[in-house]
Parts: sequence; C-alpha cells; structure tokens
Amino acid sequence: MDQKLTALLINCTLKPSPAGSSTEVLGEQVLDALAEHGVTADRIRAVDHDIRPGVQADMGDGDQWPSLRERVLAADILVFATPTWMGQHSSVAQRVLERLDAELSETDEQGRPTLFDKVALAVVVGNEDGAHHIAAIVFQSLNDVGFTIPAQGSIYWNGEAMGSTDYKDLPETPEKVAQTITTAASNAAHLARALKASAYPKA
Repeated sequence: MDQKLTALLINCTLKPSPAGSSTEVLGEQVLDALAEHGVTADRIRAVDHDIRPGVQADMGDGDQWPSLRERVLAADILVFATPTWMGQHSSVAQRVLERLDAELSETDEQGRPTLFDKVALAVVVGNEDGAHHIAAIVFQSLNDVGFTIPAQGSIYWNGEAMGSTDYKDLPETPEKVAQTITTAASNAAHLARALKASAYPKA
C-alpha cells in the first residue's frame, strides 16, 4: 500500500444539495471502503453544477465541466453513482457520460487516451429494477473512453418495486450490499495500484 491513490465520487442524483440522497449514501459507503485501502476521496454532486450538453471538453458560455474534468483526470478511481428512474440511469448521469465522450480525442504526453490507467466502479440505487442494465451501460461507456473495470465492480441496491423505503432510510446496510462494497473496493484499489505501477503501453 505504498502508492497513494485517489478516488472521485460523481453522484448523479437528481436532487440538488443539501437534499438527502440515497445515491450519496451508497457512494459514500464505497468511499469509506476504499479508504480502508489507503484511498483518499473527492466528491462531486453533478446536478449542483452547470454542465452544458455536448460532447466536447469545454462547451463554453459558463460551462462548469472543464473544472470538473480536471478532478476526473486527477483521480485514480472513478466511483460513478446514479439513481434508477424508469428503469434507467438518471439524465444527469447521461449528461456526464456524454461529456466524458470528449476524452476519446484527448491524449496524454505519450499519445495514449487520457483515461487509460484509471479504474471505474458503478454504483446504482433505486426502488425499481434496472441495476444490471444500468451497470452495463455505465461500464461500456466508461470502458469506451479508457477506464478499466475491476472484477465485480458494480454495487447496487434495489428496493421493493413501487416501495416507499429509500436506501438512505434503511436502519443498516444489507449484508449482501456490504459484502459487494468490500469486494469492489478491494478489487478497485488493487487494480488501480497495478496500473499505477505498470501502465498500459502506447499502442
């Protein structure tokens, strides 16, 4: 655990701060688990920022994505967290994924995509089905732009269909969710350290 690692949680809840967010609660639990592996954390609640529509690194005219992008580039691990609405990831999550699409044309000093050697986890929460579907979309999108996905890298909770209990209101973390958090955090930290020690070669 000699190498210092950093993680960035992008919370794609539809609720602006300071409203309570189940997505935030589960995302923070993942950060707590990463901290046990020496990973320090940064956090963004995307809906609090003016992220303009588009697929460029800077859409101009007050776009706040460029400063958020710098925080993405500074992190070793991205924790991408979204609620489930109508069986889909949130519109905020889609906006962030679309802005990350710009990284397809960005390269580092070695000519490699800027997001190579970075690891991503997916966090999905909601009172309806859709977690596997959402994780598949998130993972494919993030892998396309250069992120590496660790084994068992999705953490999710689905409440009772059409139920009224939110994840943030649970008296304790469900056992299976806790186990998944532990595994995903351990695998993400291990993979991030491996990539930091031995980066992907230039193609």
